[in-house]
Amino acid sequence: MKIAIVKYNAGNIYSVVNALNRLGVNPIITDNAEELMSADKVLFPGQGEAGTTMQYLKEHQLDMLIKELRQPVLGICVGQQLLCSHSEEGNTDCIGIFPVEVKRFQPQRHEDKVPAMGWNDLSIKPSESEKGQLFHGLEAHPYVYFVHSYYVPVCEWTIATADYILPYSAALRKDNFWTTQFHPEKSGSVGETILKNFLAI
Repeated sequence: MKIAIVKYNAGNIYSVVNALNRLGVNPIITDNAEELMSADKVLFPGQGEAGTTMQYLKEHQLDMLIKELRQPVLGICVGQQLLCSHSEEGNTDCIGIFPVEVKRFQPQRHEDKVPAMGWNDLSIKPSESEKGQLFHGLEAHPYVYFVHSYYVPVCEWTIATADYILPYSAALRKDNFWTTQFHPEKSGSVGETILKNFLAI
């Protein structure tokens, strides 16, 4: 099975590589259109600022390429946000798989810190825990690791929510695209199960 990771100017890609290596998978990191189109699965992970990352994607025509992918694609962290239509971060137009706007957390109390950083529990849509789905084999409210200042509001494509200041989309699904706002590669055995499930889709 050929697994490709989208190469762009985002941080944290190598922690995903290491997590896949622990599962016995040796992914390629590439911005080559032919390699991405021919991969069995594509991961679009990373941390970074929306405006500069989208500029890089557009300069390399990767924004259009990602829209054309028909195999399973998993966006992680800023990868989830960039697959939406627009982000408040830098007033950035994004790729547009999910027609929803990414918002910045607005602290309501003194203890509300931004970025949201640390472990939080998920509320998983029951259908997504079935065999062959991203969260198969997990408990209803597993804990996973987040680091983010921006969030995707709950919408029709939400398959898991988390709550920090307000409920928001911790994971999305539309057609062949799945996303997580949290970092499965930093989420211990729960994250390992999610990556395994994605590779099995």
